[in-house]
Amino acid sequence: MMKKLRILIQYECMTSFKYIWLFYAIMYAIVLLIYIMVSAITGDPETAGTSCLEMNTFIYVGILGALGYSEDFKMMIQNGFTRKYIFAATLSMFAFIGGIMSFVDTVMGNLLHYFVPNYNSLFGVIYGYGDILPNWIWLFLLYMLISSLSYLAVLVIHKLEKTLSLCLVAILAGIILLAVALFRYVLPQNLVDSIRKLASRAMGFMNGGTVNYLLPLLTLLLLAAVFYLGAYAIIRRTEVK
Repeated sequence: MMKKLRILIQYECMTSFKYIWLFYAIMYAIVLLIYIMVSAITGDPETAGTSCLEMNTFIYVGILGALGYSEDFKMMIQNGFTRKYIFAATLSMFAFIGGIMSFVDTVMGNLLHYFVPNYNSLFGVIYGYGDILPNWIWLFLLYMLISSLSYLAVLVIHKLEKTLSLCLVAILAGIILLAVALFRYVLPQNLVDSIRKLASRAMGFMNGGTVNYLLPLLTLLLLAAVFYLGAYAIIRRTEVK
């Protein structure tokens, strides 16, 4: 059985791996074109204002999380793989792709900032530069969180009827708007300040301007684990349609 799982993991990882370089080739080709055009027009390529290219990777891993279910589940079930193996292989694929893309984005983000000082990576904007390992792990866990959320969302949509799915989306949107309204207009200021302080701690910002990288890493890991457990609970009861 372990051999079947290994084959399944290898298939999932290799199938997704070949598209990573196409994604980066297109993205950096567009970035290079922007810098060339801005340089030709203004004479100063640094005015291009392109930063936080990791946001594009968010879209990629989000789509990957959705496709992690919709593309392969039916085929794998029909070929005799259990739901537990399918989930393990999908999780391994997310970790494999997330590890590679977070490494590439970490290296490229720091290199671009070094050679083009007005470029800022996402991690650099929040935490600054010089800590490569926390940067890589933070991005990796962030990508895992995004893929887990999109994976769970697709499973929920598949599990529910179309009308129920739309109602659920509307309810979630309403809850978010209500929470924002409560936060801004209803909750007492001392409670709002406490929530902001807690959120700041979760992001690793401590008293005195210091940063504890362990806290945001644990926060991202915990959130991703919750979403993945939710996805596993659903996929165990998902039937092929």
